[in-house]
Amino acid sequence: MSAASTETSTPLPTAGSRVFFQAAPGVGCVGSGPITGDDPVQKKQGKVTVKYDRKELRKRLVLEEWIIEQLSELYDCEEEEMPEVEIDIDDLLEVNSDDERASKLQESLIDCYKPTEDFVRELLGRIRGMRKLSAPTKKGL
Repeated sequence: MSAASTETSTPLPTAGSRVFFQAAPGVGCVGSGPITGDDPVQKKQGKVTVKYDRKELRKRLVLEEWIIEQLSELYDCEEEEMPEVEIDIDDLLEVNSDDERASKLQESLIDCYKPTEDFVRELLGRIRGMRKLSAPTKKGL
């Protein structure tokens, strides 16, 4: 009997934003036969879902793409050649005033030789009204 066939369906720790599950006995390639429709383990696995606020994720993705495009223009280079610049949207959203947010952004862009005021002003306008992303919610088994 292989080690894979004795594993449980307990979730493993997440790596980044991915969720991994170990294979249940009799499920998948290492199993000892076809999966039957009345297998209780299979039914439970089918109900496991991870739900994200997709609208908020989409807004965040569009914003991050815009930030990369703007930084490429500010630094006159492609993304791969760009110096390490960390702009954490969630950190900015935790700060209460636009002045403090602008100050944090200016600190991140200290190495940029081009004027950054327009970028900072536009970014602050774009994050206004956004919410900090929370961890995904899990629906029960």
